[in-house]
Amino acid sequence: MQPLLLLLIFLLPPGAEAEKIIGGQEARPHSRPYMAFLRIQTPVGQGICGGFLVREDFVLTAAHCRGRRINVILGAHNIQRQERTQQRITVRRAIPHPQYNLQTHQNDIMLLQLRNRIRRNRAVSPVALPQTQERLRPGALCTVAGWGLVNLNRRTSRLHEVQLRVQRDEECNRYGSYNFRTQICVGNPQERKSAFRGDSGGPLICNNVAQGIVSYGNSWATPPAVFTRITSFLPWLRRTMRRFKEPDQIEMPHHD
Repeated sequence: MQPLLLLLIFLLPPGAEAEKIIGGQEARPHSRPYMAFLRIQTPVGQGICGGFLVREDFVLTAAHCRGRRINVILGAHNIQRQERTQQRITVRRAIPHPQYNLQTHQNDIMLLQLRNRIRRNRAVSPVALPQTQERLRPGALCTVAGWGLVNLNRRTSRLHEVQLRVQRDEECNRYGSYNFRTQICVGNPQERKSAFRGDSGGPLICNNVAQGIVSYGNSWATPPAVFTRITSFLPWLRRTMRRFKEPDQIEMPHHD
């Protein structure tokens, strides 16, 4: 029987407690200056997602993190505090992939153009995107970070991170719509380590390069989970950011 799929956005009813990165630990404050926290207004309430800065005016996230209004917090460690490092910016334009399919979760990728360019500093700076179509090999060790831990009663919400290994595509065949060309299978089924609710849209970082986007898993938070494969969408990303490029805009960061 196919497991119940769980998109890893988290909608917050009053008094609810969100889940967290499973099997991970608190990140060193501001060690991941590209991380973005998204507050999303949806027709049924407020949701949270992760995202990551890829240019001074663009954040990348999952397409299923869409909403009526999205506010972005950059430079945060504890998103329940007014930290001096934080930059809060509204989204000027949300651009989901035109072939995003809510039923199959294909093409689960979205660019958010920020209303203002960020101020680059030690707590806020873009992450490198892949420069080639080279595929991640099974066994590659990568890191996922997110604010899936949101306890509204204790008002604590610090960035957590977990190390996960890329799996063979066959491990994700349990998900009927898994597509090895555009998705990555991540997380050892023998370990209790995974991304979970509230982590949607966050990056899979491998050798300091963003290779994937948290998309979906099963309702029991058992690995593996499915990530959007960024290399499959590089032409769309470059084309879209070029289309909305400001005259004095800098280019995407490159990884040496």
